[in-house]
Amino acid sequence: MSEFLLKPRIRFGQDALSILNQLPARQVLLVTDQAMIRLGLADRVTRILQTRGLTFQIWDDVIADPDIATVVRGMKLMDRSYPDLVIALGGGSVIDAAKAVIFALAQTRPDTQRQPPCFVAIPTTSGTGSEVTAFSVVKAHAEKLVLVDASLLPDIAILDPTLVVSVPPAITADTGMDVLCHALEAYVSCNASDFSDALAEKVVQQVFSYLPTCWRNGHDLLAREKLHNASCMAGMAFTNASLGITHSLAHALGGVFHVPHGRANALLMAEVVAWNADYHGLCDSPAAGKYARLARLLALPATTTREGVASLLIAIQALKEEMAMPEGIRDLGIDAVDFTRRLPEMVDQALRDSCTPANPRTPEAQALTEIYRRAWSGNALQNS
Repeated sequence: MSEFLLKPRIRFGQDALSILNQLPARQVLLVTDQAMIRLGLADRVTRILQTRGLTFQIWDDVIADPDIATVVRGMKLMDRSYPDLVIALGGGSVIDAAKAVIFALAQTRPDTQRQPPCFVAIPTTSGTGSEVTAFSVVKAHAEKLVLVDASLLPDIAILDPTLVVSVPPAITADTGMDVLCHALEAYVSCNASDFSDALAEKVVQQVFSYLPTCWRNGHDLLAREKLHNASCMAGMAFTNASLGITHSLAHALGGVFHVPHGRANALLMAEVVAWNADYHGLCDSPAAGKYARLARLLALPATTTREGVASLLIAIQALKEEMAMPEGIRDLGIDAVDFTRRLPEMVDQALRDSCTPANPRTPEAQALTEIYRRAWSGNALQNS
């Protein structure tokens, strides 16, 4: 027996923030970061809270790739003045930090009579889908730990495209490719279903249709809304179907060499698609057939499975090129000797990553090593 989890409640569109006027609350904790303060986006939330006369505190020093120390700071703050409404405003790091704090505090205070707070997630990037997932990524030294628990799901997600118009082109590219990666991995996951497939197919179509426009003109509200919705739908797909080794490899690469998560996925994605499809072999795996179906949905050449996989690989590479993204890991300025030296460490982390078991093809250390090496130069379509 299988199931498809439908949570949270999703409010979307240009007036989506207005739902904050309807939520019962006495004490509010706003989790955000300094960028949201500087851009004035946090003010849009606090003005609503002030108008309602609510008591609130702001935790605004969440860092990118939140670590355990960040979570502990948040736990102490929340424990001192326990809220009945938590609002996370920011990118995936902010939402993940809020999730981890709420979860960890509940685990360490099991005997209290506190009711869990209503948790509202407001993403300000179109990428992680964290507002609708049961995942939270927390950094521990050079390793990224992935928490997975249904209690991490927010209660309400607010998707307001006006909150993402100021996202710079480079971050739009990174986070947009993360959306694509979520859809691709959920689509071929061992846990995929009709429900997750339907979402993933729609996401892939919307990313290819609207991401380049968002990159060129961030103030195009239609394109921003479509990509923002796609990010959320991708999150719904992968929180039910899980992910795969692109994310496992990206978590390790990001933890060791401080590569932004979406960019790491973009650099590894085509290599993993090629490996999952056995593109350089028989190219007859179930994953290959699903990749070819995506190529047909995108109106790309796919008269055979191999041609369809090749078309998808070319489309992924072309999308990266259109947004002036790095071709390979070597283009990030990482020292080649250092990269080679730390390969075994990254491979070991990736093998132990919680995303790896759902990958459609079971990897061994040698295969992951080869994927990293191919991603160094970005040669998905070339034979070894």
